Amino acid sequence: MHLRHLSVADFRSYAAAELPLSPGVTTLVGLNGQGKTNLVEAVGYLATLGSHRVATDAPLVRFGASQAVIRGAVVREGRETMVELEITPGRANRARLNRSPVPRPRDVLGTLRTVLFAPEDLALVKGDPSERRRFLDELLVARQPRWAGVRADYDKVLKQRNALLKSAAPVLRKGSGRRPRPGDEPVEDARANALHTLDVWNGQLARVGASLLYARLRLLHDLGPYLSKAYDEVSAGQSDARVSYKSSVREPMAAVIAAGTVPTLEELHEELLAALAEARPQEVERGVSLVGPHRDDVLLTLGQLPAKGYASHGESWSFALGLRLAAYQLLRHDLGQDPVLILDDVFAELDAGRRERLAALVADCEQVLITAAVAQDVPASLAGSTYHVSLGEVARVP
Repeated sequence: MHLRHLSVADFRSYAAAELPLSPGVTTLVGLNGQGKTNLVEAVGYLATLGSHRVATDAPLVRFGASQAVIRGAVVREGRETMVELEITPGRANRARLNRSPVPRPRDVLGTLRTVLFAPEDLALVKGDPSERRRFLDELLVARQPRWAGVRADYDKVLKQRNALLKSAAPVLRKGSGRRPRPGDEPVEDARANALHTLDVWNGQLARVGASLLYARLRLLHDLGPYLSKAYDEVSAGQSDARVSYKSSVREPMAAVIAAGTVPTLEELHEELLAALAEARPQEVERGVSLVGPHRDDVLLTLGQLPAKGYASHGESWSFALGLRLAAYQLLRHDLGQDPVLILDDVFAELDAGRRERLAALVADCEQVLITAAVAQDVPASLAGSTYHVSLGEVARVP
């Protein structure tokens, strides 16, 4: 799999830009703020429908424009597919495949697959649990695009359940002292109705949440061996890098999961129902859902110590890079083809040894896109096509 051509219109700093691409290594060189990362961000957006830099779409549209457009010609097994996305803040985005509209933007997922490593990935080690959950879920979707629908369903259920916990709090809390107003149904009837509705949402959250949790655990089980190998290769050491899953379910099942066992889907469903029932008083008091995949974390350890708070800066970089390289190798194994590898301003952050080891690890990838402020940061072994990016202008370097 590789990207043959990228076009953007009113995306970030670009009124328009065209970038011809080919298999092998392509390096975009330019000083900070010139727009090189914007181009690889567009490639990543084509693959994931999201940015590695911002959480919302509004910053992706050039100032003064109403929408941005990204087009990519993707070649897979000798066949070319044109993917087109229209990004319109405040409205539903639209997508096309080979010029034909598709019902939902997520229907293009899987056409292009990328693995992107950027300085922001240090948050995988040092940041909040949400960063690590996002890493897992995005890898799930890259592996099997149907999980995008499951994630969307879970988010909808969670939003509705939280809204119920918040709005029904006055009647759900015993002894809240709420005085009924004229026309209100009796407090006990209102409480019974709210509890019944909460039970319905519990069933929905447990059903969809069990599917998402099971998929995450299977993924982590498959990813672990690749991570250990990738970390050792990047760091040139034997540091026993491992991942485990910290679940928000009750302690006995959480311990089983943390030990690396993957329960059945039915067991996870029943456990989530039981954990939700047990957590109900706390959830009612706080007005928020406290159990489910949205509360979980991925624990990263080096030897016996957690990487967060204990790993050095270099070890943290190696761990984050190891996670991305492990994801790449897993996708390569599962799909039988290489995703596009994107290294965004990475080499400047690495010492000379890690630079050379990373270069050796990615040399056989079908397509690698690199951004760098200075061409000398990129090891000579990754020679290929080079483009100079300056104030939104992209020019091929002879």
